Amino acid sequence: MTAPVRNIDKANPVDTGKVMTANRLADGVVVFLTRSGQWSERIDEAAVALEPGSAAALEARGEEAVRSNLVTGPYLFEAERRDGRVRALHIRERIRTLGPSVRADLGKQAEGLGGGFQPTE
Repeated sequence: MTAPVRNIDKANPVDTGKVMTANRLADGVVVFLTRSGQWSERIDEAAVALEPGSAAALEARGEEAVRSNLVTGPYLFEAERRDGRVRALHIRERIRTLGPSVRADLGKQAEGLGGGFQPTE
Protein backbone atom coordinates (compact mmCIF):
# COMPACT_ATOMS: atom_id res chain seq x y z
CA MET A 1 0.00 0.00 0.00
CA THR A 2 1.28 3.44 -0.83
CA ALA A 3 1.75 5.96 1.94
CA PRO A 4 -1.14 8.38 2.49
CA VAL A 5 -0.80 11.81 1.00
CA ARG A 6 -1.70 14.69 3.26
CA ASN A 7 -1.99 18.20 1.97
CA ILE A 8 -0.57 20.62 4.54
CA ASP A 9 -2.65 23.51 3.19
CA LYS A 10 -4.97 24.10 6.16
CA ALA A 11 -7.46 26.04 4.03
CA ASN A 12 -8.02 23.11 1.63
CA PRO A 13 -7.03 19.87 3.39
CA VAL A 14 -6.87 16.74 1.23
CA ASP A 15 -6.37 13.24 2.59
CA THR A 16 -5.65 10.38 0.21
CA GLY A 17 -6.22 6.81 1.31
CA LYS A 18 -8.27 3.67 0.74
CA VAL A 19 -12.05 3.16 0.72
CA MET A 20 -13.86 -0.20 0.93
CA THR A 21 -16.58 -0.85 -1.62
CA ALA A 22 -18.76 -3.86 -2.41
CA ASN A 23 -22.15 -4.76 -3.84
CA ARG A 24 -25.03 -5.25 -1.44
CA LEU A 25 -26.13 -8.86 -1.73
CA ALA A 26 -29.85 -8.09 -1.42
CA ASP A 27 -30.07 -5.87 -4.51
CA GLY A 28 -26.62 -5.52 -6.09
CA VAL A 29 -26.33 -1.81 -5.34
CA VAL A 30 -22.80 -0.38 -4.94
CA VAL A 31 -22.10 0.38 -1.28
CA PHE A 32 -19.24 1.86 0.75
CA LEU A 33 -18.13 0.97 4.28
CA THR A 34 -18.61 3.80 6.77
CA ARG A 35 -16.68 4.58 9.96
CA SER A 36 -19.53 3.10 11.99
CA GLY A 37 -19.21 -0.22 10.14
CA GLN A 38 -22.43 0.22 8.17
CA TRP A 39 -22.75 0.06 4.38
CA SER A 40 -23.91 3.24 2.64
CA GLU A 41 -24.85 3.99 -0.96
CA ARG A 42 -23.20 7.42 -0.58
CA ILE A 43 -19.45 7.56 -1.08
CA ASP A 44 -19.23 10.75 0.98
CA GLU A 45 -20.11 8.67 4.04
CA ALA A 46 -17.26 6.21 3.41
CA ALA A 47 -14.39 5.72 5.83
CA VAL A 48 -11.07 6.74 4.25
CA ALA A 49 -8.20 4.65 5.64
CA LEU A 50 -5.09 6.79 5.77
CA GLU A 51 -2.76 4.19 7.32
CA PRO A 52 -2.01 0.56 6.33
CA GLY A 53 -3.44 -0.73 9.62
CA SER A 54 -6.69 1.12 9.01
CA ALA A 55 -6.93 -0.31 5.50
CA ALA A 56 -6.40 -3.81 6.90
CA ALA A 57 -9.24 -3.19 9.37
CA LEU A 58 -11.54 -2.16 6.50
CA GLU A 59 -10.61 -5.35 4.62
CA ALA A 60 -11.41 -7.45 7.70
CA ARG A 61 -14.81 -5.76 8.02
CA GLY A 62 -15.48 -6.37 4.34
CA GLU A 63 -14.71 -10.07 4.67
CA GLU A 64 -16.87 -10.29 7.79
CA ALA A 65 -19.76 -8.74 5.84
CA VAL A 66 -19.29 -11.38 3.12
CA ARG A 67 -19.49 -14.16 5.71
CA SER A 68 -22.66 -12.52 7.07
CA ASN A 69 -24.18 -12.45 3.55
CA LEU A 70 -24.50 -8.66 3.52
CA VAL A 71 -22.21 -7.87 0.57
CA THR A 72 -20.27 -9.54 -2.19
CA GLY A 73 -16.95 -8.70 -3.82
CA PRO A 74 -15.50 -6.20 -1.34
CA TYR A 75 -12.26 -4.45 -2.27
CA LEU A 76 -10.25 -1.35 -1.44
CA PHE A 77 -9.66 1.50 -3.88
CA GLU A 78 -7.78 4.78 -3.75
CA ALA A 79 -9.77 7.90 -2.95
CA GLU A 80 -9.33 11.37 -1.55
CA ARG A 81 -11.35 13.36 0.96
CA ARG A 82 -11.52 17.06 0.10
CA ASP A 83 -13.87 19.59 1.65
CA GLY A 84 -15.88 16.80 3.25
CA ARG A 85 -16.44 15.01 -0.05
CA VAL A 86 -14.90 11.68 -1.07
CA ARG A 87 -13.72 11.22 -4.65
CA ALA A 88 -12.56 8.00 -6.24
CA LEU A 89 -9.19 8.43 -7.95
CA HIS A 90 -9.64 5.79 -10.67
CA ILE A 91 -12.19 5.64 -13.46
CA ARG A 92 -13.70 2.27 -12.52
CA GLU A 93 -14.71 3.48 -9.08
CA ARG A 94 -15.83 6.84 -10.45
CA ILE A 95 -18.27 5.01 -12.71
CA ARG A 96 -19.42 2.81 -9.81
CA THR A 97 -19.93 5.96 -7.74
CA LEU A 98 -21.83 7.93 -10.39
CA GLY A 99 -23.93 5.35 -12.16
CA PRO A 100 -24.34 4.67 -15.89
CA SER A 101 -21.72 6.45 -17.99
CA VAL A 102 -23.93 6.56 -21.08
CA ARG A 103 -27.00 8.05 -19.38
CA ALA A 104 -26.17 11.09 -17.26
CA ASP A 105 -29.88 11.44 -16.44
CA LEU A 106 -29.77 8.19 -14.42
CA GLY A 107 -27.97 7.10 -11.30
CA LYS A 108 -26.36 9.08 -8.51
CA GLN A 109 -24.91 11.60 -10.96
CA ALA A 110 -28.44 12.73 -11.89
CA GLU A 111 -29.23 13.22 -8.20
CA GLY A 112 -26.04 15.20 -7.50
CA LEU A 113 -24.75 12.41 -5.23
CA GLY A 114 -21.63 11.63 -7.24
CA GLY A 115 -19.00 11.84 -4.54
CA GLY A 116 -17.63 15.30 -5.24
CA PHE A 117 -18.19 15.15 -8.98
CA GLN A 118 -20.47 17.76 -10.51
CA PRO A 119 -23.68 16.44 -12.11
CA THR A 120 -23.50 16.49 -15.88
CA GLU A 121 -25.87 18.68 -17.83
